[in-house]
Amino acid sequence: MLDYARGIREGFGRFMMEYQFAVDEVLTKVTILREEFRHLHRYNPIEHVSSRIKTPDSILEKVVRRQVSPTLPKIREHITDIAGIRITCSFIADTYRMLDALTSQHDIRVIEVKDYIANPKPNGYKSLHAIIEVPVFLSTGAVPVIVEVQIRTVAQDFWASLEHKIFYKYDGEVPAHIATDLADAATAAEQLDRRMEQLHAEVHGPTPADDTRPTIPQLDNALLLRLWDLAQTTGATSQSRP
Repeated sequence: MLDYARGIREGFGRFMMEYQFAVDEVLTKVTILREEFRHLHRYNPIEHVSSRIKTPDSILEKVVRRQVSPTLPKIREHITDIAGIRITCSFIADTYRMLDALTSQHDIRVIEVKDYIANPKPNGYKSLHAIIEVPVFLSTGAVPVIVEVQIRTVAQDFWASLEHKIFYKYDGEVPAHIATDLADAATAAEQLDRRMEQLHAEVHGPTPADDTRPTIPQLDNALLLRLWDLAQTTGATSQSRP
């Protein structure tokens, strides 16, 4: 027993470190996407991003509850929500856009995607869930680590936060009339999402999914003339556009 407990404690330090590094890796990817949309495109779909790592006690409690073999490889295999990222977007269309942008990256392996926006949970919960695997590069080599990504709108996030607090207030046994009111609130949140998206389109026009037109930086005119002379000299005028 003492040897087993010592082994779990010693192994968990590195285990948790790998998950923190995986969260950092995904956050970096999301930050790059956010900055790309902000500086190169006309529209930034991300409102805010948050992350969390389950505590060791919370992980082990789930291991016992699910009857998972208490070894680190089995925990890694069966507990897929140890590391989590939440991306909150402005509109419903943005959630799908961000899911595609993130999961299409070559070093991300998509394990599972659940679309609770198109197919909400019975209680009204709406969100996109993606279980992905990212490589964490350590001195001993790459370690594949699973991260759960949730992508939702501001309205969906507000509803989910309130539902979570109510769920724990009643220890999971939510009274029927409150559950009904929550379902009605989820419908109202969806109507708000749809209406705000319509208003945005009326004011700004629809944003094409493939819009890649960058903003044009201000450059000194005299410097541009010198560049033009250099381009003519070197034959680069035909290659000026990327």
